[in-house]
Amino acid sequence: MRGTSSVENPLLINALVVAAIFALWYTCFTRYNKRKAAQTLRRFESACLHRARITALHWQGSSNLQAQLAFASHWFENARVTVRLKPRQLPLRWLYSIWRRERETLTFEADLDCAPGFQLQVFRHRWLTHNHTRGDVQHRGWELHHSSPVLLTTRSEWTQELTPVVNTLMTSRGHNLLSVRFGEKSPHLAATLPLEALGDEQAANSFLKVLRALAEGASLHPQ
Repeated sequence: MRGTSSVENPLLINALVVAAIFALWYTCFTRYNKRKAAQTLRRFESACLHRARITALHWQGSSNLQAQLAFASHWFENARVTVRLKPRQLPLRWLYSIWRRERETLTFEADLDCAPGFQLQVFRHRWLTHNHTRGDVQHRGWELHHSSPVLLTTRSEWTQELTPVVNTLMTSRGHNLLSVRFGEKSPHLAATLPLEALGDEQAANSFLKVLRALAEGASLHPQ
């Protein structure tokens, strides 16, 4: 009996230590995620310059925070912002998200005054080459050319109503967007950008201007 007790005690102590470490980890990173999400939403709300205010907050799980927004008339309706963070409080899921190179994002969704008369999904991809020195390029006999953005589409016909929207995405103000979606059903507009692109209030204000430009472009040809 004494031998069994002497073995069980270290195992119990180790289990309690592991549980305490995990509880501390979970608590600290849950608070970190909540603080980071709250700061992002405050920055976005400040950029709206009294044109919108947050009316409700709702956590979806422990890593996604969704905020309902009330905009002034003729801006957006049924607007909401979702901040998606990495699951830092769960070590295995966090490591898995790092392995998959998942990014922390902010997604804006809203209805427009007039529903777009088209369906459109745009995903932005970047292909980067390795940095080569001038001598290395000349040695290999390569010729480098700077290319303008290339648009690949699954549409068989390009309609005029898409041009204002795509032109906005091609400008420097819209270069941070990861994806944009327009639809005839609610939400009419959804736009996602990486969270690091909202580093300050000026960046948030620029994002808001892009959203307005996209909405105005889609409203040029209402259904």
